[in-house]
Amino acid sequence: MSAESKSDLPNKTEPEASTVKVPSCCAARRMAVETSPGCGTPSMNMDHKQTAADVNVITASGARTSALSGTSSRPDTSSWPIIPEGTYILGTDDGEGFASDAEGPARPVHVQSFRISPHTVTNADYAEFVAATGYITEAERFGWSYVFHLLLSDPESVNIVGSPLQTPWWNGVEGTYWRQPEGPGSHVLDRMNHPVVHVSWNDAQAYCEWAGVRLPTEIEWESAARGGLEGKRYPWGDVLRPDGEHRCNIWQGVFPTKNHASDGYLGTAPVDAYKPNGYGLYNMSGNVWEWCADWFTQNPDKRGSTEQPQGPMQGTSRLMKGGSYLCHQSYCNRYRIAARSSNTPDSSTGNIGFRVVADIE
Repeated sequence: MSAESKSDLPNKTEPEASTVKVPSCCAARRMAVETSPGCGTPSMNMDHKQTAADVNVITASGARTSALSGTSSRPDTSSWPIIPEGTYILGTDDGEGFASDAEGPARPVHVQSFRISPHTVTNADYAEFVAATGYITEAERFGWSYVFHLLLSDPESVNIVGSPLQTPWWNGVEGTYWRQPEGPGSHVLDRMNHPVVHVSWNDAQAYCEWAGVRLPTEIEWESAARGGLEGKRYPWGDVLRPDGEHRCNIWQGVFPTKNHASDGYLGTAPVDAYKPNGYGLYNMSGNVWEWCADWFTQNPDKRGSTEQPQGPMQGTSRLMKGGSYLCHQSYCNRYRIAARSSNTPDSSTGNIGFRVVADIE
């Protein structure tokens, strides 16, 4: 599978689920070329039920063209928080970090100022984009996406096309996409202010082209997530639950069988749930993994220069930050600011979303 963004998908036949082998604790990669042992998301490593030829596909470039005559409102970035220009620390030397993910060594990096959305793109936001452009997500083109087993809309009636061998709690469910996040019969009508999920990196890019924004680089994401604090593990400090207060949406219980949801949510939470950080940004830890612009690398020397680093020039997977509602301290501990994971650019699951940034002119 090419690491490049794709508008055309190969016409393949579906393998038996037992042949699907994935290399990590909770992150399945289509190609085990550059993997992370971290808890993340399964990639679309089973052959697709549909191909681009089966549906009327509108790609990212098509979305941009269609949007020129669209009447839906693009996001107003003028009130978004400004992250000031300065030197920020990229990565960590924290003992809880994962050296195999290239979290360290920590190093100072200079960043230009930029604006960032206070929360992830919502279902309502994405609906505006789709209404304006007619864009069809990759999950819709493939005909399925991954749903966590405890969140299936109807386990008895949904059609499960398979599960990764080492992460059987993820089910590939036919008919799942951003409007039906737990499969056929589910909907987002009562979750319009929740993060849009089942969007690939390519789908996020298409939204950015329409909205006139872009995905953040890793250092932009980290500098924003810290909220003005230096060297802290989380956006609010070093203690996960200060004074016993839940500050993010992560797994509470025994993964992957029991989530007692003491933080208030079994799945996604509203994008403005919990207290914001010092920059007024919500859910920089937990809730959903957030796509970033960078290619992922496990080589610390390839994470870019000390001046506005952009990450490696190429790769097989795109970077994700922030962790999700499935992260647990005993299992992956990747809702820390410096934690990182990745997935192939065409992959989508029920716990991947994105937030965007805008350049200051």
